[in-house]
Amino acid sequence: MASQYEDFAFVYDDLMSDVPYEQWVDFIKTIFGQSKRKIQLVTELGCGTGNMTIPLAQLGYEMIGIDCSENMLMVSREKAEDAGVSPLFLLQDMTSFELYGTVDAIIASCDSLNYLDSVEKLQKVFSLVHNYLDDEGVFIFDVNTQYRFEKVYGNQTFTYRDEDLAYIWENTYDEKKKANTYDISFFVLDEENSFQRFDEYHKEYAYSQSLIENLLQEEKLTLMGVYDNYSWKQTNEQTERLTFVVKK
Repeated sequence: MASQYEDFAFVYDDLMSDVPYEQWVDFIKTIFGQSKRKIQLVTELGCGTGNMTIPLAQLGYEMIGIDCSENMLMVSREKAEDAGVSPLFLLQDMTSFELYGTVDAIIASCDSLNYLDSVEKLQKVFSLVHNYLDDEGVFIFDVNTQYRFEKVYGNQTFTYRDEDLAYIWENTYDEKKKANTYDISFFVLDEENSFQRFDEYHKEYAYSQSLIENLLQEEKLTLMGVYDNYSWKQTNEQTERLTFVVKK
């Protein structure tokens, strides 16, 4: 998976500028505040360029960010330094991550779990989460829904352009395999005022809420609630992002 992000890391924040990270951080902070266990040490799986790790560190949480892309972590470290915080960033795969001990909370945001290409890998992550969470620890994660893949993205082409970045995104959804493919060509303005092209290929998989709940139960993780995209709204058939709140 790491190779998918090597060039993508440097345009990722531009493309994700419409993501309401502040809302997500506020939601997580509220959940942490309601926890029976005092939340201090937090690990983020699939931390990317640190858009959740860094603001949580600024709130005073001791953060560990895990990602399988060195370039993503390079961007994270630079942003963290600029922000005046110093999370620990680890180059690891979330299906085999190792920590030095247990933590108070684990998060996995921005559909990072959708990149897992099998139920077995998803269950492996949940097993590791159980292993590294302290008792009464909190696990918060989100997934893109089948509705988003099928009805919002579907088999469509999307385009975007600003002064120094453009892309053509061809999306394909395989209903049988519940697999959503992003085939994206980027055009990035370089220092010589020329557009350079690079191509990215990503695939995410839809996992139903019932399947996820069963896997959590198998790993002895207790579901506290499922919400609509880091809000307090109830989910419905048109929910595009499920947010799970779990405790050990």
